[in-house]
Amino acid sequence: MSVGELAGLIVAVGWAVLVTLLAVVLVRLSKVLREATVLVSAVTEQAVPLLSDASDAVRSAHQQLERVDDITANVQDAAANANALSSTVAATLGGPLVKMAAFSYGVRKAVGKQQAGLTLPQQSAEHEALARMIRAEVRAATAPRRGGLLSRVRRAVKG
Repeated sequence: MSVGELAGLIVAVGWAVLVTLLAVVLVRLSKVLREATVLVSAVTEQAVPLLSDASDAVRSAHQQLERVDDITANVQDAAANANALSSTVAATLGGPLVKMAAFSYGVRKAVGKQQAGLTLPQQSAEHEALARMIRAEVRAATAPRRGGLLSRVRRAVKG
């Protein structure tokens, strides 16, 4: 055997080993690709129903939020109506009730002094001072409030 034949034989054996190794790698790679294909198809089959369920859940949540918005708007309207009603009642009944309370306070004081043996002030200075105090209390109690319904209407009209 000559050196050229020996070199040719070594190259042929090297190519045979290399082709065999490449064939084994390709077989394993094809198995991995098949498993990856099966895995991708399984994930796809499971993902589609999950996406459908998620879409249904989002749709349902949106409907519930619309209902909550409607309820919130109704509650705001009810609160505004209750506020207006309380302002109207306070404006309507507040003045006369305060006047009546001031009058009853004066009557109670007078009756209390009379029962205690004291008489009502007879001197004009004491009488005037008591009358000024009662008038001041009545004025303070019947002074217009800034947060009443009428003031709100005036502010709204003035714009």
